[in-house]
Amino acid sequence: MNQNKKQGKVYAWLLLAVLGLTWGSSYLFIKKGLVAFSPNQLAYLRISISALCFFPFFIMRYKEIKWNKLKYYAIVGFAGSGIPAFLYAMAQTQISSSVTGILSSLTPLFTLVLGVLVFDFKIIKRQAIGIGIGLFGALFLVFFGKEAGISGSAYYALLVVLATALYAYSANTIKASLQEEKPLTISAVAFTLVGIPSTILLLNSGVFSVLETNPGGWTALGFITLLAVFGTVIASVLYFKLVQITTPVFASTVSYIIPCIAVFLGALDGELFTVYHVIGMVFILFGVYLSKK
Repeated sequence: MNQNKKQGKVYAWLLLAVLGLTWGSSYLFIKKGLVAFSPNQLAYLRISISALCFFPFFIMRYKEIKWNKLKYYAIVGFAGSGIPAFLYAMAQTQISSSVTGILSSLTPLFTLVLGVLVFDFKIIKRQAIGIGIGLFGALFLVFFGKEAGISGSAYYALLVVLATALYAYSANTIKASLQEEKPLTISAVAFTLVGIPSTILLLNSGVFSVLETNPGGWTALGFITLLAVFGTVIASVLYFKLVQITTPVFASTVSYIIPCIAVFLGALDGELFTVYHVIGMVFILFGVYLSKK
């Protein structure tokens, strides 16, 4: 029995590490995809490829879908995946993948904020302090943008902040309105809903012209495919599995790993790494730590 428990813990930590590496690498994949494609093209490709992967599950789970909750599935699809895909792609035309990864760790804080403001969840003093500290870390990176690797307007960093808020709204919607639904069903329906308009727009976006004329087009497409398959589809399955064998609290600690991986990979790719990154990341992660019960 003890041996099974030990193996279960090792498996859980292994899943957590793989998930952190997968999501932490996503921002570097976005950067590589932008070498050939525009932000809109990258977002269309990412969403459409992910939707294509989830579509077989949509067919298999069709009879399980609660169609009276269609608006909640749509919120999860567009707020949890569709719109953030565009925001991240646009933001990384001006900010480094390292900064993007650090700012993305704000998601748990916004989940708590929106849970209180919109969904009437309760909050304790320690969590409120954590929110304040985490947001201070984000603002620190924005105000010291030039020193932290933001090549253009620091306001592009706010696009990432908006994306994390949308992720948080999606998560709270699942908790409040789709709690009883199977995670794979939620993902399959949500990605199908957002994938249909994305695929239509993709066909008229000039993507095929890029592949024909840009020497780096196919390489960039490869990175975007990795982003979609590993960073979205497989990562979702791993995350759901992790929640099932442990707890949501344990699974959410991936928020600490993602920025570290993003900063490390960014530095290997030649991105600027300064004390400003460290200060911003410490404040954000400490805020996330305090916000957890």
